[in-house]
Amino acid sequence: MDLLLKCDANYVPLTPITFLKRANVVYANRTSVIYEGTRFTWSQTYERCCRLADSLRSLNVGKNDVVSVLAPNIPAVYEMHFAVPIAGAVLNAINTRLDAKSIATILSHSGAKLFFVDYQNVELASEALSLLNGAAPSVIACIDDIDTPTGVRFGQLEYEQLVQRGNPGYTGELVQDEWDPIALNYTSGTTSAPKGVVYSHRGAYLSTLSLILGWEMGNAPVYLWSLPMFHCNGWTFTWGVAARGGTNVCLRSTTAKDVYHNIAEHSVTHMCCAPIVFNILLEAKPHERREITSPVEILTGGAPPPASLLQNIERLGFHVTHAYGLTEATGPALVCEWQKKWSKLPQQDQAKLKARQGISILTLADADVKDLDTMASVPRDGKTMGEIVLRGSSIMKGYFKDPEATSKAFRNGWFATGDVGVVHPDGYLEIKDRSKDVIISGGENISSVELESVLYRHPRVLEAAVVAIPHPKWGESPCAFISVKKKSNGDTNDTVKESEIIAYCRKNLPLFMVPKRVEFMAELPKTSTGKIQKFQLRALAQNFVVNENLPSKKITGPGQLSASGQVNTQVPGYAQGHEKVHALSRL
Repeated sequence: MDLLLKCDANYVPLTPITFLKRANVVYANRTSVIYEGTRFTWSQTYERCCRLADSLRSLNVGKNDVVSVLAPNIPAVYEMHFAVPIAGAVLNAINTRLDAKSIATILSHSGAKLFFVDYQNVELASEALSLLNGAAPSVIACIDDIDTPTGVRFGQLEYEQLVQRGNPGYTGELVQDEWDPIALNYTSGTTSAPKGVVYSHRGAYLSTLSLILGWEMGNAPVYLWSLPMFHCNGWTFTWGVAARGGTNVCLRSTTAKDVYHNIAEHSVTHMCCAPIVFNILLEAKPHERREITSPVEILTGGAPPPASLLQNIERLGFHVTHAYGLTEATGPALVCEWQKKWSKLPQQDQAKLKARQGISILTLADADVKDLDTMASVPRDGKTMGEIVLRGSSIMKGYFKDPEATSKAFRNGWFATGDVGVVHPDGYLEIKDRSKDVIISGGENISSVELESVLYRHPRVLEAAVVAIPHPKWGESPCAFISVKKKSNGDTNDTVKESEIIAYCRKNLPLFMVPKRVEFMAELPKTSTGKIQKFQLRALAQNFVVNENLPSKKITGPGQLSASGQVNTQVPGYAQGHEKVHALSRL
């Protein structure tokens, strides 16, 4: 047996690039990309990627060089997911909702050699580049709209010109080592400074296979890009749609009107999104809606979606699969794989089961919930909490230029997620909280996620987040921040009172879990990727005093207190005018 050696015939490094090459051969005439009035086939997409890769090489972009892009979900970003690694380089898709300072930090830290900028992001990119003090990428290229060109120019080059001048016969640089980097993605920095997460060709390939299998994505799906490609490379579906010979329906922005229109117009079968998009679809005005004539599969993740929210979205014609993951896990690491026997249960019970995070994807060697002090697994009782830990080939290579953070993340052969969860008797995992978000009140551990799920069942609650508030007797107690749904006449939280919410909680929760204070906000502050910024809410809550007779203050704007009719300080770091549509951060 020892004499049987690896050779070119029986060993080929794993890389998602092979999905595109196969699509070019097997699905050549199938539609690969739809964007407004623009359409490409897989043979055209393959040729465009080869041309772009050749042009990148002519600009001295080579192995392990970083190519950054700041753009929405447009065909160019999709093509770069193949063209950049074909050229041997590493793709860095930057979150378009970041501020200029954050973008400048990423460009500097990544050492990007080439920077692509969509015409809509030119002003933001210019501001970011001005902060680099001469350390900007050597080449900057503008991406004009391929469907309706605007003529905007920025930098030395233009994307379509690079595509057209490249050699269509260029076949790319061979991947010699599947451990080579393919992508560099930066975390949202909700708990610390953003860190650069490095993916390998092997990890990206295996994660892609796991997700198309775990989600049971069949042949020729029509995939709507409601999840940003900059987030974990679109949870690897940038590569996965090519693997299944599907169609990518690109969107510049995720609005209710655009989502419903594209679903109806192109017979969309699959889409991914954060639970926040559910609210956008549910709150759509009548003229924005289109009838969904066949089920649309949704893979969702991020903040655990309340069971009531899952029920409501499925009534519209969507079929939801819940996943859990994070940037460091190449996107989703757990999927709530459905069991046939659950289909016989009442809808409310089915929704509760769907809200669980589930079981590991196939390429994870293991997923568990452990006591990190002893590394002992918690009992499978659905009650005992510990930290969710992962290990397997889909976990990141590590943090770019940060060996200390990498070492801290990898503990005793596991990746520690920082998320607190339980294991049910059937082996399915369920998140209960972030480790820092568990509220310890009089010795009792209170899961903010569990409390939030109850609040979401209230008919007027649109968004809810629970954090700890100092309590003179119990140490900590829950404080709920809520935004409410508009009534048909346009009224919002004027008709919802703190006493009503607390009375509702008393009927549905143990007394020790009932919030001691409720704060109403026009909108809860969110990260650039759509996760509620609890650290900002915690900062606000530290200034509150628990007093059963004290009426709640109303927060009239994102982070603006009006204790006596006067606007107070802004929540630190909150971006004015940010979009309501986001994709998930922790996933």
